[in-house]
Amino acid sequence: MKTLFKTMFIAGAVVMTAACGNNASKQTEQAAAEVVAVDPTVSVAQVFVREVPQEAVYTSTVQAYVKNNIAPQMAGRITKINVEIGDFVKEGQVLAEIDKAQLLQAQLQLQNQEVELQRLKALYEEGGLSQSDYDAIQLQYNVLKTQVDNLLENTTLIAPISGIVTARNYDKGDMAGGLPILVIEQIRPVKIMINISEALFAKVRKGMKVSITLEAYGDEKFEGSISRIYPTINNSTRTFQAEVTIPNNDERVRPGMFARVTLPYEKNNRVVAPDRAVNKLMGSGDRYVYVLEADGTVRYAKVELGRRMDAEWEVISGLEDGQTVVVKGQNALTNGCKVNVMNK
Repeated sequence: MKTLFKTMFIAGAVVMTAACGNNASKQTEQAAAEVVAVDPTVSVAQVFVREVPQEAVYTSTVQAYVKNNIAPQMAGRITKINVEIGDFVKEGQVLAEIDKAQLLQAQLQLQNQEVELQRLKALYEEGGLSQSDYDAIQLQYNVLKTQVDNLLENTTLIAPISGIVTARNYDKGDMAGGLPILVIEQIRPVKIMINISEALFAKVRKGMKVSITLEAYGDEKFEGSISRIYPTINNSTRTFQAEVTIPNNDERVRPGMFARVTLPYEKNNRVVAPDRAVNKLMGSGDRYVYVLEADGTVRYAKVELGRRMDAEWEVISGLEDGQTVVVKGQNALTNGCKVNVMNK
């Protein structure tokens, strides 16, 4: 009898334990359900329409504004070179000299010819020389004088521009011929040639301001302007050429540098959204945002983006002026779910 009672007591305890266990399990499930039922908390921001500059970016190489090859008109032996590569020169500065033997001989002939011309002029004025004979002597003198001037220019090489020496192909004593003795490049200002789409031909104007970044200087921006627009369209590339000028007063920009030119050509009214609101759809290039509706739910909205502006995006389509978008907490969202807004 005692054994039977003991057995019944144990069985009752087991039943009670099982019942308690079931109650605890139900409470856990109910608590979990309550946790799942809590609406996600998000931060939001309102988007508005504003003017957005439309820009095009072009890559090119910096060029000297003017480049001059310094060489004599006739071959000759170099007697002196006054500059080295990297030197800055001024317009009119003597750069190099060529052997002057021919020049000295021609100058002596010119002096003799001038004396003879003065004698014949006096004779002509006295009626002792015909007009045709005097004109012939005058012509001979003019031809010889031109030769002397050319030889003078050929033997003393002058800088035609102010700039920097970028090449030197000969040394003192060499016979000049073939290559230029020196190359001078004007780098204040410098220029960049860009090829612009035909679609922008009517929108690009001379004097328009542009922004330039250079590989050598990272994100630092340099100011320039459109200085020349070429009037024809390349029928192969459907582009036209424009010249961009950078003042370069500090001469930091040098020919050969790789450049990116940003050309703002017009302004459009666009919705602008915070960068934090824009999400990328996994497995595709699609971008989307969550739009907060009036009933407290969020709606998935695919957007087409334009240019990025620091921490904002230009939105071409998919959003309207005044709509509210989620900027924080998107990972917990699904289309149509209800949310708690922190900063509404």
